[in-house]
Amino acid sequence: MSENIKAALSGEKSQPESSSIDIIQTAFENDENNNIYDNEKHIGKRNIAHRFIDSFRKREDLPESYEIEITPSGQEHQVSKSKLDQGLPPRISSAMSLCTGVGTGLLVSGGKSLHYGGPAGLTIAYGLVGMVVYFVIDAASEVAVAYPTVPGGFNACYSILIDESFSFATVWLFLLQWLTVFPLELITLSLVMQYWNTSVDPDVWVLIFYVFLICVHMFGTRGYGEVEFIFSICKVLLIAGFFIFAIVINCGGGGKDGYIGGKYWHDPGAFQGPTAETHFKGICYVLVIAYFSYGGVELSTFNVAEHANPRRSMPSNVKKVMYRVLLIYFVPLLLVCFLVPYNSPDLMGSSGASATHASPFVLAASLHGVRVVPHFINAVILISVTSVSNSAMYAAPRLFYALAELGYAPKFMKYIDRRGRPSLGILVCAVIGVIAYSTTSPQREQVFTWLSSIAGLSEVFTWAGICINQVRFRQALKYNGRSIDELAYKTKTGIWGSCFAAFFSILVLIAQFWVALAPIGENGKCDAEVFFENYLAVPIWIVFYLGYKIYKKDWRLWIPVNEIDLDGSRKIYDVEVLQQEEAEYKEQLRHKGWLARAYAFWC
Repeated sequence: MSENIKAALSGEKSQPESSSIDIIQTAFENDENNNIYDNEKHIGKRNIAHRFIDSFRKREDLPESYEIEITPSGQEHQVSKSKLDQGLPPRISSAMSLCTGVGTGLLVSGGKSLHYGGPAGLTIAYGLVGMVVYFVIDAASEVAVAYPTVPGGFNACYSILIDESFSFATVWLFLLQWLTVFPLELITLSLVMQYWNTSVDPDVWVLIFYVFLICVHMFGTRGYGEVEFIFSICKVLLIAGFFIFAIVINCGGGGKDGYIGGKYWHDPGAFQGPTAETHFKGICYVLVIAYFSYGGVELSTFNVAEHANPRRSMPSNVKKVMYRVLLIYFVPLLLVCFLVPYNSPDLMGSSGASATHASPFVLAASLHGVRVVPHFINAVILISVTSVSNSAMYAAPRLFYALAELGYAPKFMKYIDRRGRPSLGILVCAVIGVIAYSTTSPQREQVFTWLSSIAGLSEVFTWAGICINQVRFRQALKYNGRSIDELAYKTKTGIWGSCFAAFFSILVLIAQFWVALAPIGENGKCDAEVFFENYLAVPIWIVFYLGYKIYKKDWRLWIPVNEIDLDGSRKIYDVEVLQQEEAEYKEQLRHKGWLARAYAFWC
C-alpha cells in the first residue's frame, strides 16, 4: 500500500477542509496513476509483441475507483466508474448513430420484405416501425444519460426499474441475438462474395473476414470505432449515390426499359397475394423483418459508458437516428419498390427455382441493363455486412460483461484487460463464430434460418423493455418527489411515446404468432418447424423468465415503485449547473456563424 493511502487511512490530512472519503479517493487515484506510469515506462522498453501480450493482463482498477455524487437531499453516494475503455469521441459516435447496424437487415433481407409484403406492404411496415424507432431511442437516451456508468446500459436498468426476471430473460435474449448475428453475417458475407465468384470455397471467405474482425477488436474500443467510422462513410456514399441512380433509372435515363414510374405497383401489384387477408398477413410478416432491419440503432445508447461526453452526444444521436430511419432505410427501400417487382425470381427470399439470392439493391441496377453499377453496390453491401459483424463482436462481449456484473453470468466474464477490453467475452464470441464455417454444408440454409429466427424477435423484446424502463423511471421520479429538471436529457414525448412503442411491440408479437401458425405460402397450414423458425425467440424468453422466477422464488411481476433504488447507480446532475451550462452553450452558438448554428439545430 502506498504512503498516500496509509496517510489517508490514518487520518492525516494535507487539506483540513477535505473529507476522509475525498482523501482516500485522491490517494487511490494518485497511486493508480503512478503504477500505470511505472508499468508503461517498463513496457516501453520491451518490443511490440511483449506489449501486445501484456495488454491482456487484468486491468488493475481498484474496487474503490468511484465518483462521489451528492443527492438533492445532501447525501453522498458512490457511483462506480466504468472499467471499459472510454475511447469513442463524438465524431465516431455520430457516425455510429447514422449507420451502425445497416447491413443484412436492409441491404439483403429487404428483398424478403418486398417479396412477401409487396411495395405497399413494405412501405407501411417500415414506416410504422420507423416511427417506433424514434420513441425507443428517445427513451433509451433519457435513461442512458441518467445511468451512464451502469455496465450494459439500458440492459442493466431492467433489474433496477422493472424486474430481475424480466432483466435476466431480456438481456440473455439480446446477448443471444448478437452472438448469432456474428456467424449469421459471416455466412451472408460468403453469399455476397458468390455474386462475383462461385468457384472459391465459401469457407475461405469466412476465414478471411473472421480473422480480420478478430484483429480489429484486438485494438479495443478505438479500433472498433475507427473501422466503423470508415464503414459508415462508405454506406452513406452508397445511399447518396443510390438516390441519384434510382431516380435517373426510374425516369428512363440509362435503363433499357425507358420510363418506369409506378409500373411495378400495378403489375404485379402493390401487395403480395390476391385477397385482403394475404395483404394484411404480408404486412404482419414484414413488421418483424423491419424490426430486424432497424436492429442496431440501440447500440448508440448501449455504449454510452464509452462516450467521452454522453450529455452532449446523446441528444445529437437521437436526431441522427431519425435521419438514418428516413434517409438510410425508408427512402432507399421505397426507391427499390419502383425498380424491382416483388415477384422477381432473382430476388433474395423468393421461392423461384432460379433464385440467385441477390440483394434488391443489386437487382435495381442489373434488371435494367446497367452493367458496372451492380458491382459497386455489391462491394458496399459487402462492407455493410462486415460492419454488422463488427458491431456484433463489439456488443456481445460487453453484454457478457454486463451479465456478469449483474450476477446473471459467471464472474470470470467480468475480466477486463489493461486496454479496457472484455477479453474473455471476445474469446467466447470468437468460438461461437466458428458456426459460420457451415457455409459448405448442405444444411447451410437451415443454419441461416435458425440463426435469423433468434435474432429477429429479440429486438421486439429489447425495444419494449427500453420503453418500459423509461416509464418506470419517470414513475419513480414522481413518487420520490423529484423534478425532471434534474435530468440531463429529457424525452420529447414524455412517457406517451414509450407507451405507444411498447404497446405496438406487443401487437407485433401477436401478429407474428398468427403468421407463424398460418405461414404465407403454406396454404394456411400449421407446421411445427415453420412455427419455431418464425417464433423461436419467444419460447426462449419464456424459459429464461420462468426459470429465473423459480430460481429466485420471486413471483412479483414488477418491482413496486416505492422499492425502486432510484439514486443507487444514477449520476446526479445539479439543476443550476445544467441551466448554466445550457445558457453558456447557447451564448457560444450565438457568436458563431449561421452554418454552425444550423448544424447545432439539425444535428
